[in-house]
Amino acid sequence: MRSSQDGDGWVSCGCGQRHWGRYGAAGLLLADGGGQVVLQHRAPWSHHGGTWGIPGGARNAGESAVQAAVREAGEEAGVQDPVLPHASHELAHPDWSYTTVLAHVPGGMQVRATDAESVQVRWYPVDRVTALPLLGAFAEAWPLLRRMLRTRAVLVVDAANVVGARPDGWWKDRAGATTRLASRLAALAGHGVAADALGLPGHTWWPAMVLVTEGAARAADDVAPVHTVRAHGEGDEEIVRTVRRALGGGFSTVRAGSGQDDGQDDAGDRSDSSRAAELDVHVSVVTADRALRERVSGAGAQVLGPGRLWQLLDALET
Repeated sequence: MRSSQDGDGWVSCGCGQRHWGRYGAAGLLLADGGGQVVLQHRAPWSHHGGTWGIPGGARNAGESAVQAAVREAGEEAGVQDPVLPHASHELAHPDWSYTTVLAHVPGGMQVRATDAESVQVRWYPVDRVTALPLLGAFAEAWPLLRRMLRTRAVLVVDAANVVGARPDGWWKDRAGATTRLASRLAALAGHGVAADALGLPGHTWWPAMVLVTEGAARAADDVAPVHTVRAHGEGDEEIVRTVRRALGGGFSTVRAGSGQDDGQDDAGDRSDSSRAAELDVHVSVVTADRALRERVSGAGAQVLGPGRLWQLLDALET
């Protein structure tokens, strides 16, 4: 049974409404690989009773939106960790916010109503969601949330260009500098990337992180969950191949890969491609190389500069 939380309570918002959650609220939109999402039928006595939405509730002090969403889904729907988010959407009011955390599980996870706030919790086909009497705010957000559910973000990092953008002595130890970059990318993978940095809708995305190395930097350590691609020849050529591979489904059926990669296509990637056939894969490449930027843009990727990536990395340490 759900215990009392320090975030429980009503907020009188500047929008003229009252909202539940002293520190805001969050919910989990959980999807499987078979076109279903977890929905909650709210108890008649509850706020917006009788409508369908997603498991969620008030955030506690110091609790992130992801932590709150996963906790509430566990309390209300029996959802168990690990739950790895791939995106989030925020409904912001003057004095309150609601964050929808989107996540995927392989399928087969059992869900059920585990407290009195729910009449029913079940997997429901995505194509039939709008036939239900939905909670008003969820109904308004659903078209965008549905599009976000089928979108996967991949961030491809030109290691040589990014490391070289910061004169910190990297030339003395290219492999060590690249390992440090991989470690910071791993931290960013856990924290998430602002949607506007990737040119995507929503609030935050958790992209698959792909680091392309060349030359002496190929000796850099593997740092999970960053997926390292080691170029056998010209780094720019490998980056273009990596972009095409990502757009074809490689790296994108899970939030992030791990371990090393020899830069060659393999059976696992062809499997990824078939599983990702229905996905909208969004690839962003971090590089300042003008010719490379033109090539990857022509291949269908977005480009951002090393300076923007360093801003995101540095923000995690402030």
